[in-house]
Amino acid sequence: MTEIRFHEMPDGRRIAHRFTPGQGPTLVFLPGYMSDMAGSKATALFDMAVHAGRACLLLDYSGCGQSSGDFADGTLSRWRDEVVALIAAAALDKVVLIGSSMGGWLMLMVAEALPDTVHSMIGIAAAPDFTDWGVAQMDKGLLADGETIYEDNPYGPEPTPTHPGFWADGQANLQLESPIGFDGPVRLLQGQRDAEVPWELALRLSETLRSDDVQVTFIKDGDHRLSRESDLAVLMRTVAELVLARETAA
Repeated sequence: MTEIRFHEMPDGRRIAHRFTPGQGPTLVFLPGYMSDMAGSKATALFDMAVHAGRACLLLDYSGCGQSSGDFADGTLSRWRDEVVALIAAAALDKVVLIGSSMGGWLMLMVAEALPDTVHSMIGIAAAPDFTDWGVAQMDKGLLADGETIYEDNPYGPEPTPTHPGFWADGQANLQLESPIGFDGPVRLLQGQRDAEVPWELALRLSETLRSDDVQVTFIKDGDHRLSRESDLAVLMRTVAELVLARETAA
């Protein structure tokens, strides 16, 4: 098990991460909302990278996993800055961003911030703009008034909170309203039995991306997590194809 290290942000936040060196481009996994680098997809990706001699970076956003901070203070912009800081600290020249659910929104923001560094992206049930399409109008009113809303959590006993700061920041960083200026390869993996993200969103994201090299893979019986062995096999094949494409192009 590669040692967990901590990167200190200017305000003192300590961001937990794991890094294994190797051939590039570096695989960077971006977890979903309230998730961390101990999840099955992140772990499988890291193990694959270690065995294949590939560079890989995992991280916990502030307020999540082993990173310091309060989850209630978390926003997409805050977490984007943490990802960018880790990539800079590790001096990574080329990366493949792999974003799960909310991480699929965050990867678009990181790619915008690092246009010369991000080689390609893989979205796993990517959920850009979910503060807009995934929140009821009544709840939007409560959030706008500064209240936290809570929803049933299908993955645990505690309800899932949406804090007003996160919601407002999400609304300020909507991606699907205008073309997304990324020209590199993008692969989108989407389960059609996903109860959280409508599978049609993958098509909308594909259309919004400026790149012509976008492929959408639907997994008909796949749920939101896409963490079964068969789902992970699809992910690993997708990663391998992008890495090989990068090396062939080089």
